[in-house]
Amino acid sequence: DNMVDTERVGTSNYYWAFPSKALNARKHKLEELNKQISDAKQRKVSLEKSVDKAKVGRQDTKERNSLMKELQALREERTQLQAELEKYRDCDPEVIQQIRKSNGVAKEAVSRWTDNVFAIKSWTKKKFSFDDGHINKAFGIPEDFDYMD
Repeated sequence: DNMVDTERVGTSNYYWAFPSKALNARKHKLEELNKQISDAKQRKVSLEKSVDKAKVGRQDTKERNSLMKELQALREERTQLQAELEKYRDCDPEVIQQIRKSNGVAKEAVSRWTDNVFAIKSWTKKKFSFDDGHINKAFGIPEDFDYMD
């Protein structure tokens, strides 16, 4: 409970307890709690003021209700238009250009890997003296495997 203090002096340990230490700890804790209470009260007052300030422009009037309905209708229309725009995104020239670019990158990758396969086949053929049919069968390479046009 931190009521007994200890100190090592030389080869011996000394223990002591002051009766006022517990009293001072309780006073300090009480001061902290009182400070927290006052901070919470100030925060409550400021929040109540901000709520009152926010309520000023939100009284239910016919004009406000009509504007809220109009806002809701505009939001629904915006959502509907975005959904319609999403349907036509496949015809967007930028998207088509991006697809063409990614196709070019994919074709380069296919050519690179085809080169790698033929290099491995060539190395295997020279190193182990296997014929193409045996290499293709061992590695699962189709007979019609060739470069893309």
